[in-house]
Amino acid sequence: MNRDQKSQIEKAIRDKLEKVTNDIAMLKEQTKPISPDNAYGRVSRMDAINNKSVAEANLRQAENTIKRLNIALDHLKSDDFGKCISCGSEINPKRLMIMPESRKCIRCASRG
Repeated sequence: MNRDQKSQIEKAIRDKLEKVTNDIAMLKEQTKPISPDNAYGRVSRMDAINNKSVAEANLRQAENTIKRLNIALDHLKSDDFGKCISCGSEINPKRLMIMPESRKCIRCASRG
């Protein structure tokens, strides 16, 4: 992988980190406790609790994404960045632009 490709991937990682960080701030707001004092009807309160649960799951996923992106950013400096951890072949740079945290080529990732 050449220097220009790594530079583009680094920019993609940093852009994703910024977006996910902003998403986390919004999700944290949505996961605040629901006060029983609020004048929700029974169904509306149940919807609010369900929405909070969904937001909590999304928050955990976003936090995991941040961890994987930071690992990818650190790994970008390595000579083996962009090589599949299963078969050792080069991961398509287009795949890395979309999913910079990918550690496997499409063939190996589709195998499970």
